[in-house]
Amino acid sequence: MTVEENIKKVLAEHITPVLQTHGGDCQFIKFDEQTGILYVSLVGACGTCPYAQETLRMTVEQTITNFIPEVKEVARA
Repeated sequence: MTVEENIKKVLAEHITPVLQTHGGDCQFIKFDEQTGILYVSLVGACGTCPYAQETLRMTVEQTITNFIPEVKEVARA
């Protein structure tokens, strides 16, 4: 499995279910293998939430980096 496939799997299995309980979601945009930066889009309630940056850092980035060491940072696209 490629890094991108692994990222999408972790998003689908571990992050999307959590965010959907709050009316939001996280969509894969791209992964830059050179820098290790994963770009995502927060949608639904998460896209307009005042705590979106915290969700990105504490939920998305922490989960992704625990499962996929190639990802060094998660940023909003």
